[in-house]
Amino acid sequence: MKKIIFMVLLGLSSLAQANSACDTPKNDFDGLYCLDKVYLEADKELNNAYKKLKGQLDNQGQEALKTGQLVWMENRNNECSRHEANGFFVNLDCATKTTVERLRFLQDRARECASSGCQNSKL
Repeated sequence: MKKIIFMVLLGLSSLAQANSACDTPKNDFDGLYCLDKVYLEADKELNNAYKKLKGQLDNQGQEALKTGQLVWMENRNNECSRHEANGFFVNLDCATKTTVERLRFLQDRARECASSGCQNSKL
C-alpha cells in the first residue's frame, strides 16, 4: 500500500514539474510538449463546440456546418503543415491559433442560435 501511495505521489510530482516546465521550456522538445498540450485542449474544446452547435441546427444547417468544417480543416492543414521528402512538419502554434479562432466562430454561432435563432447562411 505504501508503495502505491509513493508511486502516485511520485507521478503527481512529475506532472507538476512538467506543467511548470511549460513556463520556461529548457529545449525544443519541452516546448513541443507544452504546445502539444495546448493544441490538444483547444481541439477538444473545438469538438465539443461543434457537437453542441450541430445539435441546435436543422438538417440543412448541419450539412452547411459539416461542409464548412471540412473546408476549415483543409485550410488549417494547408496553412499549418507541410510534407517533404524526409517527413512532415506541423506548426503547432499556427494550428492552435487557427483552432482557437474556429472554436470562437462555432461558439458565436451557438450563441446566436440560442438568442435569435440559427442562421444557416452564417455557417
